[in-house]
Amino acid sequence: MPSVSAAPSRRRRGLPASVAFWVQASVLVVLMAASSAPSPLYPLYQELWGFPPVVITVVFAAYVLALLTALLTVGSLSDHLGRRPVVLACLGLEIVSMLVFALAGSEAALVAARLVQGVATGTAMGALGAYLIELEPPARPGLGTVLNGAGPTLGLAAGAVASSLIVAAAPGAVHSIYVVLLVLLVLQVVATALGPETVARRPGVLASLRPRVQFPPAVRRSALWVLPAAAATWSLGGLVLSLGPSVVRSMTGADSVVLTGLLVAALTGTGGLTTLLLGSVRASRVLVLGMSALVVGMAATVAGLLTGSVGLYFAATVVAGVGFGAGFLGVLRTLLPQAAPRERAGLLSAIYVVSYLANSIPAVAAGALAGRVGLVPTAVGYAGMVLLLALFVLAGQAVRARPSAGPDSAGS
Repeated sequence: MPSVSAAPSRRRRGLPASVAFWVQASVLVVLMAASSAPSPLYPLYQELWGFPPVVITVVFAAYVLALLTALLTVGSLSDHLGRRPVVLACLGLEIVSMLVFALAGSEAALVAARLVQGVATGTAMGALGAYLIELEPPARPGLGTVLNGAGPTLGLAAGAVASSLIVAAAPGAVHSIYVVLLVLLVLQVVATALGPETVARRPGVLASLRPRVQFPPAVRRSALWVLPAAAATWSLGGLVLSLGPSVVRSMTGADSVVLTGLLVAALTGTGGLTTLLLGSVRASRVLVLGMSALVVGMAATVAGLLTGSVGLYFAATVVAGVGFGAGFLGVLRTLLPQAAPRERAGLLSAIYVVSYLANSIPAVAAGALAGRVGLVPTAVGYAGMVLLLALFVLAGQAVRARPSAGPDSAGS
């Protein structure tokens, strides 16, 4: 496992690598928390400013478009400029977005804040992921990959729940969550600036900005079999974030911000905890467990939707959350060990491109379809799509596990 000692700037004074590792883990969590914090607040903004429901779709699309553009262009920038300066730039952009959110007085400000936030998050994902792997404690090999899987899900859960609880406790304090996140981000800027660099600068910066999805040759064969697992897990996230609040509202008749936050936490919080618990389990087994849980969770989701059972729907979301966490961890632990250190940021960015496309395109399509065919039929069809993707991955793992398939390349 490469270590920070490989970088020439390792000798600079500042935080030791062991401390910097946890700082960057916290950065990953806070960035993802910031990305989910506005979601439970959209109905409140709609009431305050009176915009039509389509505006929420526009705000969502703005974030995803900016994030994907960043992943496709500057996702591997830290491989050339270094991890620390790229992470610092991303934190600066995130601070700007929090300020815009906190001062927002119209839907146009929400779109602007989400555009800036999308650029910040998309640029950071590859750099942070590689940084964590390179800073991980020598005594805990693989911990960086585990936190790459757990950090986004735990952050998404924390942001949604914190935002929901703050607004429930103080309905007039819609912007309070952004002030909290702003303070955390400023502290992380200081801590990141004191951390070590892990890669030396190298040429090719301008060439790296050419839009592309970069899967190194050594990874491509495995990627064909396991990337559908990333698509399945993140499309499930899109289902919960897009249709989930409306589904819960239709089942309960209650328009509760807290219920929305709890639904997001049922998926992403469970997923994050599952990732932490399965960090030492073999990659192929984690992937099979994740896809199996996803199949069960989606089948139970369909049953809950068709019967109108809120309890079953929430329980199914928790089971699916196990699949969400284990499935994405299985993808990362299968592919990342096969990439060279200089390819990590680009590979992580490519994985997140696939993930966010799966997260956004079906969700936007489902939002448009729900108005025509109904909420429940749309959600049932969406859950069925996720279930089929999970079955495809399980079938692929079964084929690869046959003796004729050769050595297991699923990682460890």
